Amino acid sequence: MKTTYLNFAVLFLISVASANFISCSGSDSKEQAKEKQESLPVVAVETVTERPVDQIGEYTATVEPDLINNISAAAPNRIKQILVDEGMRVGKGQRLVVMDDVNTVAYQTQVDNAKANLNNVQINYDRAVELFKIGGGTKQQVDQMETQLINARNTLAAAERTLRNAQENTVLTTPISGVVTARNYDPGDMSGAMPILTIARVQPVKIVINVTESELSHIKKGMPANVTFDTYGDEVFNGTVTMVAPTVDPASRTFGVEITSPNSDDRILPGMFGRATMNLGTKTRVVVPDKAVVKQQGSGDHYVYVYNSKDGTVSYNKVELGQRLGAEYELISGVEPGSQVVVSGQTRLANGKKVNIKNEKK
Repeated sequence: MKTTYLNFAVLFLISVASANFISCSGSDSKEQAKEKQESLPVVAVETVTERPVDQIGEYTATVEPDLINNISAAAPNRIKQILVDEGMRVGKGQRLVVMDDVNTVAYQTQVDNAKANLNNVQINYDRAVELFKIGGGTKQQVDQMETQLINARNTLAAAERTLRNAQENTVLTTPISGVVTARNYDPGDMSGAMPILTIARVQPVKIVINVTESELSHIKKGMPANVTFDTYGDEVFNGTVTMVAPTVDPASRTFGVEITSPNSDDRILPGMFGRATMNLGTKTRVVVPDKAVVKQQGSGDHYVYVYNSKDGTVSYNKVELGQRLGAEYELISGVEPGSQVVVSGQTRLANGKKVNIKNEKK
């Protein structure tokens, strides 16, 4: 009996120990699973959608004058006076340069001599005609005198033309209104190959940009454009596309486009640099919060973590960014509409890693 009781007691203790062991093991497994779940990265996600996005082209712009006129003398001559300087505004017909008139005096003498010679030849011709009429001369003499008369007239015409050119080049005027952009000589210099002055018409001005082949089909004459300059802060100047180059620049593989701005107050000056923007149409794009975009260190690549609700993991999607839209980015590729993207907690993430969701914004 004692042996039976002892065996029963031993069996009872073993059963209780086993039960306690099983109970503790199950409890430990649950605790471990709970701890493992709690150790997962906690992230916030937002669901992204497609929407129409204006395709705004942004370009570096250079200002050029609408028209350039070089003021030069017809022949080398000494400069007596220069009446304007760089940066000055001039009006059409305004006197700019006075040249030495020594040549004018010489050309006037040639004209006077040619007039005197013509007068003498005319008298001789008239006398030959009268003698021929009364039989005192020959037809050949009349013809010879007529040839001399024609030559004398031509000589006078040439001398007068030379004098006019000299007079016109004694006082040089501007054929256009504009701004003096270059002065290459000083009084006392001999004029040479370079223009004495350069006048640029700046009402209107041309604003030149370069566009890629993919953008060319969206740009047409008459399109509006906005231009800003660092000099004037955020002030916007309006313009219109007036020329689209028909051929590509072989060096840059781009097409030149000219934007014309009225520049009624002359504030836009040749040589200034600016930024031009144009609306190239609308496209439907996925838009994500800027907080979702992660830049890969050491490269220019950008990524977005996308949450997969089926297995609770995230994928590391490489994306192509479009425009920044305030606190959002336009995506050209990389994320499908309706995806849930991670907007916080990215520091502990890796491709394929399980996560806990803190919240979800629709």
